[in-house]
Amino acid sequence: MEPVRTCIGCRSRAPRSSLLRVVARDSELVVDETATLPGRGAWLHPTTSCFHDAVRRRAFGRALRVTGELDAKQLENRLNWLMDN
Repeated sequence: MEPVRTCIGCRSRAPRSSLLRVVARDSELVVDETATLPGRGAWLHPTTSCFHDAVRRRAFGRALRVTGELDAKQLENRLNWLMDN
């Protein structure tokens, strides 16, 4: 049985393999490809709609327990690239 995680954008539960793990590194959101980077992680569907919902709700800061601004540009570019390909 595969582990289940909750997307911080749409708040729906999904198998871990269908979500991206995101961690904060030096005030920047980074995709954790192998789900092995240290620290807290947030899970997100690889869609721009879930990303925008999470940004609108300020869910990244809460989920990762980070105060201050997080740079999401790299993550947004990555999701846009995934949607285009």
